Amino acid sequence: MLRILFCIFISLIPIKLYAFEEDTIVLPLNDWGSQRILTKLVGNKIKQLGYQVEYLPITSTLQLGALRKGVVHLQIELWQSHDDGDHYQAFAKGYIDDLGTHQAFGREDWWYPTYVEQYCPGLPNWQALKDCSAIFASETSQHKGVFYTGPWNYRDADLIRALELNFAIERLENAEQIWRKLQLAYEKKQPIIILNWTPNWLDVRVEGRFIEFPAYEENCEKDPAWGVNKNMLYDCGNPKVTLIKKAAWPGLKDRWPCVYQLVKKINFTSEMIAQASSLSGPEYQFQQVAMDEWLDKFKEENQPWLDHQCTSQ
Repeated sequence: MLRILFCIFISLIPIKLYAFEEDTIVLPLNDWGSQRILTKLVGNKIKQLGYQVEYLPITSTLQLGALRKGVVHLQIELWQSHDDGDHYQAFAKGYIDDLGTHQAFGREDWWYPTYVEQYCPGLPNWQALKDCSAIFASETSQHKGVFYTGPWNYRDADLIRALELNFAIERLENAEQIWRKLQLAYEKKQPIIILNWTPNWLDVRVEGRFIEFPAYEENCEKDPAWGVNKNMLYDCGNPKVTLIKKAAWPGLKDRWPCVYQLVKKINFTSEMIAQASSLSGPEYQFQQVAMDEWLDKFKEENQPWLDHQCTSQ
């Protein structure tokens, strides 16, 4: 995710637009489906324990500063991308509390639906892109392939230069716009490459694969002599493992110890996150329907934290 200093984070949050009561626990709503569904599920459980809960729409680039300042109080699905040093500093310096890592882990990188392989033999090996970049071109890309991504920093421009790929980047405003691009291409079985991550709804509904770039090592970002391009950094893909964590405002443990204990118990698998994401589409206009379906599907897994009781408030 984009690297923005904490002081910028907090200055950009429209706090005055949200006048929450002092004893209200505020949960962030990010711009992807699984996080919104799972946050509402946790919020409902917190309400059952007798607390007031409100929700604050906020981007993933702003939420660390919000957690640090207590503008929001906990995040149930925090993706700790490897190149986002702000996440590591936030935990290491005590700016936010680490409430544990989910069993689920993520991956974030270039991705295509599997039907594309008929147009580009050699995929998912990255070197195949050198021979078939033109099939991914748009009307305005001047014969360059187009990689569709969002407003996040995954050093893709550096990757393209280091691996000498004939690709341009088209940045979209959010995940929904990426999915719309994918849907249009999928309906016509047109070649497309997008930024994707797993777990999400595509795991359930669309068969696809990540591009297999040279495997990530730290020296890829530090030593130009490492890797296939001896003169440039970033000639590798993203790590194949992204931690998915739970995080909280540092004051949560003392102010609401019961909620702190609850969140520590919650543990999502990759399937649980993917299914939550798949239940956030237009056919689930009423979010409660999606939550009920998810709770029913994962009764055994979620029962330990759904049964959580609290004797002190």
